[in-house]
Amino acid sequence: MSDVILLEGIQIPLRLGVTAAERRIRRPVRLDLEVARDLRAAGISDRIGQTIHYKQIYEVVEEVALKQDHKLVEALGDRIAKAILERFDVDAVTVTVRKPTPISGILEHCGVRITRNRDDLG
Repeated sequence: MSDVILLEGIQIPLRLGVTAAERRIRRPVRLDLEVARDLRAAGISDRIGQTIHYKQIYEVVEEVALKQDHKLVEALGDRIAKAILERFDVDAVTVTVRKPTPISGILEHCGVRITRNRDDLG
């Protein structure tokens, strides 16, 4: 599958981290999504009903990020990937989670890239 819906540069302020100090303050977490789905029908018809509206994907990301408690970027990425697969007719999803400046002055960001396929829901 080579068709991908992209949502890049999502920023959601979260209390994300393992230590109490990390969790004291909401800091923006950056997310990118690649949602694999055959988009030929949408390309031919030029109709939103043949694809997935970006806003609907964003709303799921926001809901998972804000309504659950996450300590690890791995947990956040996995939960978002599973929610996208459960709620939309897609083949796979890749979620990149970046935590800006996790260690003052040493790193620009750290994070994970998690890919889950429809078969992973089994």
